[in-house]
Amino acid sequence: MVVKIFSGTQSHYLSERIMAAYGKPLGNMSLQRFSDGEMHPIINESVRGAFVFFIQSTGAPVDNLFETLMFIDTARRASADYITAVIPYFGFARQDRKDKSRVPITAKLIANLLHTAGANRVMTMDLHADQIQGFFDIPVDHLRSEAIFKPFLKKLSMENTLFACADVGGVKRARNYAKSFNTDLVICDKSRQKPNEVSSMTVIGDVEDKDVILVDDIVDTAGTLCFAAGALREKGAKSVKVICTHPVLSGNAYEKIEESFISELIVTDTLPVKNLSSKIKVLSSAELFAKAIVTVHDHKSIAALYND
Repeated sequence: MVVKIFSGTQSHYLSERIMAAYGKPLGNMSLQRFSDGEMHPIINESVRGAFVFFIQSTGAPVDNLFETLMFIDTARRASADYITAVIPYFGFARQDRKDKSRVPITAKLIANLLHTAGANRVMTMDLHADQIQGFFDIPVDHLRSEAIFKPFLKKLSMENTLFACADVGGVKRARNYAKSFNTDLVICDKSRQKPNEVSSMTVIGDVEDKDVILVDDIVDTAGTLCFAAGALREKGAKSVKVICTHPVLSGNAYEKIEESFISELIVTDTLPVKNLSSKIKVLSSAELFAKAIVTVHDHKSIAALYND
């Protein structure tokens, strides 16, 4: 079956890197807009009977999500045989439950929309909560950024290092790294009065004279990570690095990171890093996604990508 891969507007920079690793050019499509901003996607080549992949992160603005839905509908109506939505950063994943009355479960809504539009499969990386996979009635290939971060960390000296999570929700993720590198795990327990604002932080564990690596999936305003780094410093940590998959970096996040105790923030390119900073290092996810696309098309196991 012919494979055709297309890119959304927001993720074009990443799609080109994926295709460089994949070894073929991107498919030809265009996005026109009416004068009021209404989008009108056009696929400029035949996809009849093809195995189609569409690459687009669905973070803000919501146009990124809507462009994805419109492309999937376009490909379905053009008789594509199988459509995979490749969503490196799955936006709205933090709205995965009702934590108070009269709020939506938006992550489930997005899953429904993708299925209704015509997606046969979804490929993403580091969902905010693993159980979001259960929101879908179609297969989900959930890639893990550890395939990118662990080889990088193995090049560093880990003699005096331990891992930490910025909140209790990230314990499983951080424990995975601690187990792989045979180090201790520390938990930073935060409390919030309102979204994007940490009111207090408690460090559970001994970090005296240790080099700490904080593990998280999303860095948005960077408030939690900067707060955690400060709390670790107060407890005697010698240094704090952060590995975080999705660099949302909204508001004054860049300024917070520059002024914080964080010595280095290591992220992937699932979202574009807009401001250059000596503290931010970007690792590419392109090769992992390229391998996953080949694996899906060849009907092989995604788990094989992590066997090494």
